Amino acid sequence: MGELFAAAPVAGLSSKDRIDPEDVLLLRRDVFRDGVVTRGEAEALLALDASRSEKCAEWPIFLIEAITDFIVHQEAPAGYISADNADWLIEAISRDGVVNSLTELELLIHALEKARSAPEHLSAYALSQVAQAVTDGSGPLVEGGKLTPGLIERAEVELLRRILFAFGGDGNSAITRAEADVLFSINDRTVEEMNDPAWSELFVKAIGSHVLAGSGYQAASRQEALRHEALFETADVDIGGFFGRMVSGGVSGILKGIAATDGLENAWAERNAARDREWAAAAHVNETEARWLAEKIGRDRLIHENERVLLAFIGREAASVHPELKPLIDKVA
Repeated sequence: MGELFAAAPVAGLSSKDRIDPEDVLLLRRDVFRDGVVTRGEAEALLALDASRSEKCAEWPIFLIEAITDFIVHQEAPAGYISADNADWLIEAISRDGVVNSLTELELLIHALEKARSAPEHLSAYALSQVAQAVTDGSGPLVEGGKLTPGLIERAEVELLRRILFAFGGDGNSAITRAEADVLFSINDRTVEEMNDPAWSELFVKAIGSHVLAGSGYQAASRQEALRHEALFETADVDIGGFFGRMVSGGVSGILKGIAATDGLENAWAERNAARDREWAAAAHVNETEARWLAEKIGRDRLIHENERVLLAFIGREAASVHPELKPLIDKVA
């Protein structure tokens, strides 16, 4: 903690067991009034957090705010988390691949929310923290004993949704392969019939978006594609309703379906016109995506309910499907 505690106003913190509100006020006022500006200072704050067993309610708010400001705004380019900073953050807040505390997990997610863009692996890492909690019963989310390993409940679904939303900044409208792999891992390792129904909805929307995007389809935003709707009351739910108004006209109607009446409609119309030549390919599931999905679903030689609904959705919305995936589509037709 050398760089932090070299400052006279906070020298006394090194001998205290508790961080009090006045300590946070001191840090805000005398030390970090211009924000955390160096990696050394950020590391010192994290070390202070790890070494104190008692902390006031004001401390986590300050820590998250200060480290997020450093990682997102203080290092160029402002607003973007670099690959180097992403790797630094993962190493700084975790041990053996598991985030140390709920505060540091909140820090990770908050940084993703505040950044305009971040490396793909940072979002996947955040998702993996939820995955470890619900499948293995490890990590900060199990604090308090409220999680049941092998079961994903509404709170965990909404946390996953929040992470996916957070990564939807510049150029991140599509669900990435790394994110999709984590979501499949959760689905494979939880008890399907006991999971919260919201998990089915999120899983199908996210994976469906990923597979179609791999062939050129571009969703308007993650917020639209993954917004919560109570559409999974039964296994025979209308697949075409998953994306609400977005897919009312099929895949080719997604961008048109989200056009607003506040001046954005013309911009979307121009964008659609520019992409008209691409739509013929956009609604086709290509070999790469078909093979990936077939391998994911066929690993245990069973088609689980969420996978069945996913295949039905893709079969409905794709103009054509590569032969690699066709047998699975036919099974659920």
